[in-house]
Amino acid sequence: MKLSRLEQLVKRLYFSSADVGSLFELAPASAHLLCSRYTAKNVFIRLKKDCYTLSQRWNSLQGKDIFRLANILQVPSYISLMSALSFFQVTTQMQQNYIESVALKRSVTFHIKETDFKFYKIAPAFYGDFVRQDEFFIATKEKAFLDCAYLTSFGKYRFDVASIDIDKLDKKKIKQGLKPYPKKTQMLVERLCKI
Repeated sequence: MKLSRLEQLVKRLYFSSADVGSLFELAPASAHLLCSRYTAKNVFIRLKKDCYTLSQRWNSLQGKDIFRLANILQVPSYISLMSALSFFQVTTQMQQNYIESVALKRSVTFHIKETDFKFYKIAPAFYGDFVRQDEFFIATKEKAFLDCAYLTSFGKYRFDVASIDIDKLDKKKIKQGLKPYPKKTQMLVERLCKI
């Protein structure tokens, strides 16, 4: 593999075997084989089926790049829960190498190198109120809190309520956003936020 061509992949956050095939003028089967070999040699890191990043690129990733990768590991999804609350500095709890998202398809964890990407499935009725920021999708801080409360109220999640600064949340937005949620969730949020 020519070093100058390999350097072109460094500029990409992630790539597919088709990208490698195009770059090195390889047939699809040869590109897949090359990706498998370079993954085995730890030159490439496999993120998910036919999605890779370079090991040297992985080692230099910034926070926003990790969030962008989380968004592509499961589509559609957005960063939420304590990861979003930490990003918005609503919690004192700092998560290292653990990214939480909500998704429509399934609950699953991707373990890539030393980082866990955890996805929690939620019902379509509660999927929303997220924004695009720095090329990734993330819940608003109020929605991240509601996602925590919703999953907690059904025993699917646990969060450290004491670490959250409730005063940094807009209680009017929480009250408005809470309306479609089940009674169990509403009661938990009302108790925590005193609304």
